[in-house]
Amino acid sequence: MGPRRPAPERPGAQEWLPRGRAASDVDALARAARECHGCELWADATQVVFSRGPERARLVLVGEQPGDREDREGEPFVGPAGRLLEEEIDAAGLSADDVYLTNAVKHFRFEERGKRRLHKSPDVAHVRACLPWLTAEVAAVAPRVVVAMGATAGRAVLGRPVRVTAERGRVLDVDDAPRVVLTTHPSALLRLRERAEREAAFAAFVDDLRLASDAAGVR
Repeated sequence: MGPRRPAPERPGAQEWLPRGRAASDVDALARAARECHGCELWADATQVVFSRGPERARLVLVGEQPGDREDREGEPFVGPAGRLLEEEIDAAGLSADDVYLTNAVKHFRFEERGKRRLHKSPDVAHVRACLPWLTAEVAAVAPRVVVAMGATAGRAVLGRPVRVTAERGRVLDVDDAPRVVLTTHPSALLRLRERAEREAAFAAFVDDLRLASDAAGVR
């Protein structure tokens, strides 16, 4: 038996992006994303989950990937973490009209346990493959600030590994791109057992949203 050949590189999403004026239209991007086979995640997911929110929002909030309920309904942040995020957005003095919600990876990655589908974090390769969608939609929305929720979102937005706990609490300037605020993902709060921990984490997330909204001139 000869040496094992390396697996062929995944094409990434670039070839599915619309061209011309459609490339700067969120609805056109969302329609085109339905056909994306830029990585293997499309094969097991129910559907692509793109975004929701106003196309001219000053704040873009980026999470990791859709979860089980998002995969079934086709809309981001409609599960438990999404409901918590809505509470945090409200506590920060913002409304749904102020924020555009999306994910770094547009298909649900999971592993099956009996009849359950359990979240499995996307690989760096999945983030890279899906990056053209995120880049295009941020360019289309043209926000003043992007809030990256969690390390996966931070890597996608900043193009490098991030340490959320070390880098949160300040506004990061990025060349030729909107400014960035790093924070935790709402799902991290759901895993905390102690009430005091949950309350502290909730308050810290709200503080990060207020920092971002002040930098974006929303409040």
